Amino acid sequence: MPVLTRLIPSPLFVEIRPGALDALAGVLADQRLSTAGRIAVAISNGSGAKLRQRLEPQLPKADWYRVEDGTLDAAVRLAEQMRGGHYDVLVGMGGGKIIDAAKYAAARVGLPLVAVATNLAHDGLCSPVSSLDNDAGRGSYGVPSPIGILVDLDVVRQAPLRFVASGIGDIVSNISACADWELSHRETGEAVDGLAVAMARSAGENILRHPGALPDQDLLTALAEALVLSGIAMNITGSTRPSSGACHEISHALDVLYPKRSAQHGEQVGLGAAFASHLRGERELTRLIVDCLRTHGLPVTADQLGFSEAEFTDAVHYAPNTRPGRFTILEHLDLSPTAIRDAYADYVQAVNR
Repeated sequence: MPVLTRLIPSPLFVEIRPGALDALAGVLADQRLSTAGRIAVAISNGSGAKLRQRLEPQLPKADWYRVEDGTLDAAVRLAEQMRGGHYDVLVGMGGGKIIDAAKYAAARVGLPLVAVATNLAHDGLCSPVSSLDNDAGRGSYGVPSPIGILVDLDVVRQAPLRFVASGIGDIVSNISACADWELSHRETGEAVDGLAVAMARSAGENILRHPGALPDQDLLTALAEALVLSGIAMNITGSTRPSSGACHEISHALDVLYPKRSAQHGEQVGLGAAFASHLRGERELTRLIVDCLRTHGLPVTADQLGFSEAEFTDAVHYAPNTRPGRFTILEHLDLSPTAIRDAYADYVQAVNR
């Protein structure tokens, strides 16, 4: 008998609207996550700390934990601090680093996580992965995805515009990542999950062609929804494949080689997506990505990120080492440093026409 359906891991609830934060306590109770109010809240020293004053009256029984940064050590400390607390749920409140640390800590102590985003910098909001800095640079750790997502657009609008624009770079890179996945299918026979591709690519295309400008509410809403869909696409396939190809390999290489100088994740993967599309010979797509990045003030060349041509060449050459076993246009072409430098020069000439 054929299998007629499949279960898709997804959040129990998603709230994306202005003023959503004021409904947090009610949502937790309505969803029966914490009717007694036994809640742990992980916050940053920045935006999360400011919101604590606003939310404490709504969450009188909550315990608040400050997370210093997005490191593995900080995530482990958070888990240890929560042990024995008999909580119903952990709420991770802040930017991507805090939510990633909270996802890891929740998995370590066996708590469901509700992610409350104060910016939209990348698709970790709903993904089954925590990206945390460690002694070797940065690692990706498999974790359960959040059981709930809450995005207050009024709060997001107050975040630095650069952080929100970074989310645009990250979500648009899905298009390049899916193209790399399909390339791998043609060249190596790697299985492709069509539903995951449809969701991830649709999310990217929606932002790529959205006519709005930041911080317009329509675009913020579309971006938040796209980031959630991207996370669900990763849940469907059980890996980051729908949203991570050569674009992310290049970004990870910049993080490894130049850890003190790396830019926002979305800024790096946006440039990586444009360059990877150029390498695949997709001239129209490259132009669309570059135009989208420029519209939202994102870098489209290495020097705009603060890297020289030689440094970017070294990063692209090193990039396949960051994801052993993943096949993208970089592994397919297997370019020498000289060939990468020439290809990048062609790319720069093309985008500056």
